[in-house]
Amino acid sequence: MAVVSKRAGMTFYSDANDHYSHRVRIVLAEKEAAVDIVSVNPHNKPEDLADLNPYNTLPTLVDRELSLFETKVMMEYLDERFPHPPLLPAYPVARAQTRQYAHRVERDWCVLVDTIFHDKNAEKVANARKSLRESLISIAPIFSDKPYFMSDEFSIVDAMLAPILWRLPMMAIELPEKPCKPLLNYMSRLFAREAFIQSLSNAEKNMR
Repeated sequence: MAVVSKRAGMTFYSDANDHYSHRVRIVLAEKEAAVDIVSVNPHNKPEDLADLNPYNTLPTLVDRELSLFETKVMMEYLDERFPHPPLLPAYPVARAQTRQYAHRVERDWCVLVDTIFHDKNAEKVANARKSLRESLISIAPIFSDKPYFMSDEFSIVDAMLAPILWRLPMMAIELPEKPCKPLLNYMSRLFAREAFIQSLSNAEKNMR
């Protein structure tokens, strides 16, 4: 087993293939945070990861004595720790709406992505792939209104969506160009961001 030790600064234990790890790497890149990113094989985790994270899961963010193991908590912590650029709106109503959008992404789409990548039942995988594709097609028109998800500014919701959309070829999902043009344009904007490019692991670079 690999062994790691606690570091003095910020350390992010990341799965190079995982969309949950990717979303946090995007936020770290957006914030230009000084962080040691440790790429961990999920099948050969460091022995002391379980000391840092009671669930022994990836990703895990360690900032001196603080250990975080839920990605939305990580992203909000990083947004508060490094205030610029802000990834949550300043006003309470808008912040609550953004958090609720993030919750819906998790419930409506992330569950489907996890099924596609990890479920052994071929029928469940096919149904999840169909549901995700249909959901993306149905929501595509909203991206014609704002440059980012329901917002003029890049937010944590976009950081959650970008890894999913980047993995569409890996999930064998192809979007029809005509009805999905606004969504495809949104994807191009996301993927062209300098922070997104910097966030990509070598494994993720090979996904497209």
